[in-house]
Amino acid sequence: MSEAKFKTTIQCNGCLSKVTPKLNEILKEQSWSVDLESDDRILTVNDDNVSDDAVVSAVKSVGFEIEELS
Repeated sequence: MSEAKFKTTIQCNGCLSKVTPKLNEILKEQSWSVDLESDDRILTVNDDNVSDDAVVSAVKSVGFEIEELS
């Protein structure tokens, strides 16, 4: 299973609750997490069946910024 990491503007549990339904639509519920302790609010995705573009689109659709980390 590959791992992708993204820098986001998801700041708190309230923000997380907004993005959760969108991410759960495209990803398995247990295949992603957001590190709210990190300054960069890192979203980690472990799912080979979903493109990075789909993840970016889902997060942006609820108003957050996101960029893939290399």
